[in-house]
Amino acid sequence: MANENNLIPFEKGVSGNPNGRPKKFVTLLKDNGYKQSEINDTIQSLLSLTMDELKLVHEDKQATILEKTIANALFKSWKKGSLYSIETLLSRTFGKPKEQVTLDGGLDITGIEVEIITGETEDKGE
Repeated sequence: MANENNLIPFEKGVSGNPNGRPKKFVTLLKDNGYKQSEINDTIQSLLSLTMDELKLVHEDKQATILEKTIANALFKSWKKGSLYSIETLLSRTFGKPKEQVTLDGGLDITGIEVEIITGETEDKGE
């Protein structure tokens, strides 16, 4: 729970976060002129490297900024023991896995009648 003494009031109409939410990794790369297909290809390639190979990419002066950025994100995640960057990169490249949801509400549908209306009228011989 927040301590009321720590809260800083903002002037009306002024944002408490003027820079907004930080841009996502892939958005930053797109803003720098990379196409989605280039980003995906690079992510796929770098995800298949060993840690030693990834370190070499990061230290290579000839590596593109895209390769260095992705290598750095993967290396930092690995050092922290976090799967966040890897999960983000995989979902950006391959899409999120389908989630299955099981609904069991115990709905009893006995006794429900269904009437199908086709829009056609019967000809009563008139």
